[in-house]
Amino acid sequence: MSSTKGEAAIIKEKRMMFDDIAWERSDNIFDTWKEKLFNDDTFRRIGKMIIKHRQGPADELFPPRRGAFNLVFRMKFLDGGSAIIRFPNPGYSVFPEEKVQREVSVMRFIEHHTSIPIPHVLHHGTVEQSPAKLGPFIIMEWIENDSDLVDAINTPGLTSDDPPILDPNVPPDRLRSAYSQMADILLQLARHSFTEIGCISNISDDEFDDKWTVTHRPLTLNMNELVQLGNFPRHLLPQHTFKTASSYFLALAEMHMVHLSTQRNDAIESREDGRRKYIARCLFRKLARENRLCRFDDGIFKLFCDDLRPANVLTNSQYDFKVVGVIDWEFTYAAPAEFVYSPPSWLLLERPEYWSQGLDDWTEVYEKRLAVFLQELQNQEQLAIGRGRLNEENRLSSFMKESWESGDFWVTYAARRSWTFDMIYWAKIDRRFFGEGDLEDRFKLLTSEEKAGIDDFVQRKLAEKEERTLNDWGPGEEAV
Repeated sequence: MSSTKGEAAIIKEKRMMFDDIAWERSDNIFDTWKEKLFNDDTFRRIGKMIIKHRQGPADELFPPRRGAFNLVFRMKFLDGGSAIIRFPNPGYSVFPEEKVQREVSVMRFIEHHTSIPIPHVLHHGTVEQSPAKLGPFIIMEWIENDSDLVDAINTPGLTSDDPPILDPNVPPDRLRSAYSQMADILLQLARHSFTEIGCISNISDDEFDDKWTVTHRPLTLNMNELVQLGNFPRHLLPQHTFKTASSYFLALAEMHMVHLSTQRNDAIESREDGRRKYIARCLFRKLARENRLCRFDDGIFKLFCDDLRPANVLTNSQYDFKVVGVIDWEFTYAAPAEFVYSPPSWLLLERPEYWSQGLDDWTEVYEKRLAVFLQELQNQEQLAIGRGRLNEENRLSSFMKESWESGDFWVTYAARRSWTFDMIYWAKIDRRFFGEGDLEDRFKLLTSEEKAGIDDFVQRKLAEKEERTLNDWGPGEEAV
């Protein structure tokens, strides 16, 4: 199998940098909020809130634990069970109320319509209803575990500060077991279809109401990061649901252009870099306008979680890393079929843009592991078909194989990840759609308006870069 063939890319581009000032601001927001946590009165209020909704004599409230987007307090009860209250981290979760509401809805759907083990939601509320007004929250059952699926297949010797990387010598049976369990989760999510793209809820927001529809815009991980790390204007993000995949791909393409335009710091490195980034986004938008980025335009929208990966799949090591729970369902929405039909990018644990040996090496290693994953996915499909839970036409394995071989995998990846866009576009997308040529040939493909606007656009980005440079000099320093 191969997703890329042909001549070398016009440009070997790298990842776009985050706006480090925006990043620092998000850190400061979180640090200020964190100061509200550590006092006895706040801890008492948190404990009382958990006890109220879980009930039973309490034993111990554990110190908070912080994840990428949330902070968790766990209360242990004398009956042996535990419950948690989880708050979005201010500064890092930029749509906290929306995130909580959408996650609760999708968790209730998953609990009702799949056998995927997830925590049972006991209660959720707004910032006004929260202890010490810390923020919107979810109270849910705690799932006992001592590990996650990353621990099963991670490279030995790496610390918790190191990014996980699939162990090149992982025992085949352990790898197959991990892939098989993840395949089952993906298959169960893919069984359900919706008529629009966006976040789902039941009509009355009642856990006993089983009529689920797409009612809200798709809230994505990339949208959160664009605001947090790119200073993206919130009002320019999608505000509605989408009835076709083509309209959603066009919206994502427009977001890439707005991102480049509005990120003031660390967006471009030079005039040439600015031109390349501008041209790439114009061409991707051209493909979206011509409906060349998707094959399943309407009627096939399935649940997709931007953050579904082995680190969020809880296991117990003493039972051969069998899955006991799947957590963190924020950023789950009904998505274009192309997203669900793309093979998962987490097979090597590390994402392609961060692979130390480069994108070509990642692709080569990934392809070998993908063959194993597809075998396990096919096995899970056969089991589901045999039990009457899956139809032949709903197999994912054939779609995923085709997505990789055609290069659609890279299209959906670039569409969903703004800072990785340039690297993926030039390496994996440009030649596929536009063939031979150089950067000037690509410039000729732009519209007359895009051509006329490129110089002013790049000049503005250079001026922003210069302004940043001047502001970074300390007293008495001069430019060299």
